[in-house]
Parts: sequence; structure tokens; C-alpha cells
Amino acid sequence: MYRYDELDRALLEQRVAQFRDQTRRYLEGELAEDEFRALRLRNGLYQQRFAPMLRISVPYGLLESAQLRKLAHVTRRYDRGYAHFTTRQNIQLNWPQLAEVPDLLAELAEVQLHGIQACGNDTRNITSDYLAGVAADEVIDPRPYCELLRQFVTLHPEFYWLPRKFKFGFSGASVDRAATRTNDVAVHLLRREHGAIGYRFFVGGGLGRLPMLGQEMSSFVPESDLLLYVTAILRTFNRFGRRDNIHKARIKIVLREWGYERFRAAIEAEYAAIRGSAERAQLALLPEDIERMRAHFTAPAYRPPAEVALDTGALAAREARFAAWLKRNVRAHRVRGYRVVFVSLKAPDQAPGDCTAAQFEALAGICDAYSFGELRSTYEQNLVLADVAERDLHAVWLRLDAAGLATPNIGLVTDMVCCPGLDFCSLANASSIGVAHDIYRRFDSLDAQYEVGPIRLTMSGCMNGCGHHSVGHIGILGVDKHGEEWYQVTLGGSPGTDAAIGERVGRALARNEIAAGVERLIRGYLELRSDEDETFIECYRRVGLAPFKACLYEGEAEAAAA
Repeated sequence: MYRYDELDRALLEQRVAQFRDQTRRYLEGELAEDEFRALRLRNGLYQQRFAPMLRISVPYGLLESAQLRKLAHVTRRYDRGYAHFTTRQNIQLNWPQLAEVPDLLAELAEVQLHGIQACGNDTRNITSDYLAGVAADEVIDPRPYCELLRQFVTLHPEFYWLPRKFKFGFSGASVDRAATRTNDVAVHLLRREHGAIGYRFFVGGGLGRLPMLGQEMSSFVPESDLLLYVTAILRTFNRFGRRDNIHKARIKIVLREWGYERFRAAIEAEYAAIRGSAERAQLALLPEDIERMRAHFTAPAYRPPAEVALDTGALAAREARFAAWLKRNVRAHRVRGYRVVFVSLKAPDQAPGDCTAAQFEALAGICDAYSFGELRSTYEQNLVLADVAERDLHAVWLRLDAAGLATPNIGLVTDMVCCPGLDFCSLANASSIGVAHDIYRRFDSLDAQYEVGPIRLTMSGCMNGCGHHSVGHIGILGVDKHGEEWYQVTLGGSPGTDAAIGERVGRALARNEIAAGVERLIRGYLELRSDEDETFIECYRRVGLAPFKACLYEGEAEAAAA
């Protein structure tokens, strides 16, 4: 992974000192609320319902064991002993005290963690494929390009006060595991037949009040021109993005109001202008720039297959729980003798995405012992040990199980994506965590989950869509009706290679109805599917909305007739 040099560390130290002074002046009444708000947001600090929330950036989801140990410490020292992983691969602390945040940031800076541009109207954390470097379908490792772009846009004076927040997602594989087209900009790395590397750009994605998927702007931008094309997009947004209405300030609104052809022409004109100016020499990536960054992301020292390969069949035959974990939480690796291990943050009675201080410490030890000291966060609010030897799988399972991190439900109905909702967020209209627990209890047996098979269940507590309800196979949106919590349901969404925005089914369900409604949808799917191999999303795309709508509101027609 990329490790900070002296300049990086000096910048972080200066930033912490600057924010320490800003916080002091605010607490002493020298800075007004509005003045301090803009400053704290650019250091990752929100004001939630009950306390500040600090968002910690995790570029492209990559963490090392020293950072995990520091996170264990700060969650105990400054919070309530746990943290939350988000769909943008970030970490959030929900209970820090404002006066202590500068000290918290200073401790995080010791292990190159920070909240710079984690909030505010600027470029946010850059997300990427959590299987980068280990997936068999990968064409190009996207992480060096993510880091080159991160360094370019961070604190960039031209792009520091954008009309609205701005997000990038990268993929370098045939399968999109980073939900890239839900971002303002999606960058897909590709290699042409003659070997030339380049980028396929999608622009204008975003969820929230008006969910849209990014549209293709260029099918091939040369490898050297990453920063040129990004600059063209950001300048177009900076010039023409709406600043008069926060709900219409995203780049997707410019695309929607202008239409595709005019929007693309504006970006291409700006790109051509940059290419034809002296600025090109400043922005173009040289081969040595790219190779220098690739050197930070070399493969670990894998051992020969004869030393690490193991057929786990015999162990699985003796231990049913280990067998279930192997089936759901372990995936293939591009290197023979190794496997990818998913760490579930979706245990019963635990808020989806939460990780305790004790679990951070356990993960640090497991990483050091079995996965070259690294861990990754995923779009689905889980974690990944990317490089586990087959002979170590049983030992890893034992340690994860002891830490409450081995729930064998990756990709199943209880592997729900969920925002914190009304329990924490000042923007939320309804709770999310309690509903997630209600649904979990209806499908808590593995047999029931295996019968349902792969499914994406996603939930947001408000229209901002932090739980990505718009791209769930089943999406749930919390809404307020006269002070009561209600939930709208969408169906047929998908965030990945087959990206789609879900369709709203009909009337919202009350808090005491929603879990039962989800169960009716899933039971209906089991009746509607053509065979046991047809997944929920495949079934929905075959039969359409109407049969599922009848399942969701089952019994209403009969009641009305009576």
C-alpha cells in the first residue's frame, strides 16, 4: 500500500495543528457557527443528532495492521468502543467530543489516517474494487491510479469549493465490485488488443433524491491523460453546477438538464483545450510517474503452492460450521494455494457495518499472522483478508469465530447494507438498524438463507441514500409521515456490472409492517422462480414488478373486497 513520505506526514501535522486552532477559536466564541461548519466539514466532522461524527477516509478501502490497532485505541479513548464502516469504504466514529477531536486527529495522523475532505463540497474518498490485485478477472490493478488521483485532487485549490460533493469509483476488472456507476465519475481501466492502457469514463452518477447511473463520456482516454480528463470534468461541473439549490447541485443535474450530447460536448471541449495548452505538460502522467506509484502496490511474498496449498474438504466434512463459512465467506484467488476471506460485519444483533475495538485488535493480529498485515473494507460494509494461504484457513476461521466475525452470510439476505439511520443521523427520517434486526430474525437460520440464495437487501434512513437503497435487489427507504416512521420499497436495483435503479413498488409500509413485507417478497420469489438456480434479481427481471407487488401487499385486495 502507499505509505506517506516526509511531505505527506508534514502536511498531516500542519493540518491537525490548523484544525486544533480553529476548534479552540470556535469553542472560545471567536468563530461563528457558519464559519466553523465549513472548516470542520473539510476535516471529516459532522454534527449528528446526539454528538459529532468523525468520518475517517480509507482510500480505496486499504488498511494495515498498525492502523487497525490505532482504531481500536481511539474507539476506546474517544468514542464508545466501536466504529462503523460505510458503503464508501470509510470509517465513522459516532460519539467523539468536539474538544477532543484535534487530539483524536493527531493520533490518527501517526498511522496516516485522517478526515481531510471526508465531508464538504469537495472531492471525497476514492473507492475501488476490494479485490484489486487478487481477482482472477482483473485486467489492471486500479490502486496506483486511485492514489495518483487522490494526491492530485486533495486540497486542490480549484476543486476545493465545488457546487456539491464529488465522488470517484474505480474498477480494473471485468466485474464491477465497487458500484462505480453510482459515483459522479466512474473510471474503468482497460487494455486494448495492442496493449495500450486507458480509461473508460462514466459521468453523472449519484443516488439520493434523484438516483442516476453514470453515462459513458469516453470509451478510451489514454493512460497519460487521467488527470487531464478529470480536470475537464471537474471544471465543467465547477462552472455550470447549480449553487442556488442544494438538492440540484450534483453533476447529475447538469447532465439531466442539458441532455447527454450537450453535456458530453462541454467536457470534450474542455479536454481538448487542456490538451492544446501548456497545462498538458503539467497534468500528463509520465511512464515513470505510473511506475513509481505501482511500486507501492506490488504483490506480497507469496509462498510456493507446495508450501501453502491444502484441500480443506476433510476438515469441512468434520465441522459443519467451518464448512458453512468456507462455502459463503471464502473465494478464489488468482495465486494458486491462496484464498480471499470475507469477514462478515453482519452478525446477529449487531448494527450492519459496526466493528468493536476488540474486533479491530483481533483483526490486526489475524492480518499480521495470515494476510501480510493488510485488510480491506468493501462496498457492502464487510471486510476482506485478501491473501490467506489455504493451509491457514481453519486457523483464520477459529480466530474470526472467537471475535464474532465469522458469520457465514456473505451475499445472503442477512448481509444487509444499512446506514445508521435515525439512531444517529440528524438527516434521517426513520430508523434503519432496528428494521435490519427485525429482518435478520426472520431469516436467521442458514438453511433459510441458503434456500433464498444470493440477494442484495439495502436500506437508507432518508432520501440521501447512504444505504444505497436505490440499487438494492430489495431497497428500503425510511420516510416520515406526520411524525411516524414509514418505509418505501424498491425492487430490481443493482450496483455492479448489471447496474440498474430500482422501481418503486407502491405505498409505504409502517414500521411494524416492513419486516413482514420483506419476508412476503422473498417467499414470493421462492414461488415465482423457475428453478433453484434462478436468483432473485434474475427472477425479477424475468417476471417484472406486478407479481412481486402482489406479494408485498398480499391480503389487501381481499380485505378491501370484504
